[in-house]
Amino acid sequence: MSEQNLEQRLHKARGDWARLGARLRQQFLGSSDTVELMSLALLADGHVLLEGAPGLGKTTLVRALAAALDLDFQRVQCTPDLMPGDILGTRILEEQDGVRRFVPVRGPIFTNLLLADEINRATPRTQSALLEAMAERQVTLFGERNVLPPPFLVVATQNPIEMEGTYPLPEAQLDRFTVKLELASPGEEDLLAVLTAEPTGRTPDAPPCLGRADLLDMQRLVRQFPAPESVLRLAARVVLCTDPRRTDSPPRVRQALRYGASPRGAQAMVALARGRALLAGRPVMSPEDLRAVAKPALRHRLVMSYEGEALELHPDDLVQDALQAAGLP
Repeated sequence: MSEQNLEQRLHKARGDWARLGARLRQQFLGSSDTVELMSLALLADGHVLLEGAPGLGKTTLVRALAAALDLDFQRVQCTPDLMPGDILGTRILEEQDGVRRFVPVRGPIFTNLLLADEINRATPRTQSALLEAMAERQVTLFGERNVLPPPFLVVATQNPIEMEGTYPLPEAQLDRFTVKLELASPGEEDLLAVLTAEPTGRTPDAPPCLGRADLLDMQRLVRQFPAPESVLRLAARVVLCTDPRRTDSPPRVRQALRYGASPRGAQAMVALARGRALLAGRPVMSPEDLRAVAKPALRHRLVMSYEGEALELHPDDLVQDALQAAGLP
């Protein structure tokens, strides 16, 4: 590919993504950082865990994203009686010309954007139905391997203030989310905008900003974006500094954690930093890009010890310690 052609693709990608961000900010009246990180996770071909109190617009943001990108969208409302077959699919018995046979019926996971609403209300057995799809982009259904259509993105929501009747996500599942975004309560101006919006809460229909082919091309651009070895070493060093078993880890990390971030955490940081640098128009990713995405990429991968929970430390505090120890204050 010629350098001129690549520059044209980069210029188009930045323009398309700027329009997408503007659209999402019109429909999601919350933190602009949430919109940016959601967009970066999509560019990184990753999954998103949204945590926030009820009524903060989590579902609105996901629906707006699907509509703006012209993606197939499915929503699963997680409840304790939800079964794996309700997500993956099942088989039904049909009779035709006197012959009975089982016919497969695909579940809602066969889509581009799957919203698992209140995922921590589903039982561990049902939560595990998402593991293969999130890691390998495929579903094994009744012994048959089914490849999911690209792009494939899982956005899961959970409510942090209601614990009765919930099943916390296991570490293996949390590790498959590229980022965990924590939604804060809206400020006065955002709340005023909510009150002055349409009473139905619905936003007017608008044509998509870009199509699936454009999105897939942008994801390829992110994967090919230059990453200097020095910056990759910084990412590796940050993740190693979250390991409480290492003597060179920060004191609070050794005190407050049982386990640190996995290699997936380093991969997530690099992928998000690549997308951030690309959209900013920089020729290569920088340490500043790593610093900006470290907390959402690592906060859900840290397993607190009993002492850490007693100290009421937030995972972001420990990620900050790791950044400082790795030379990224």
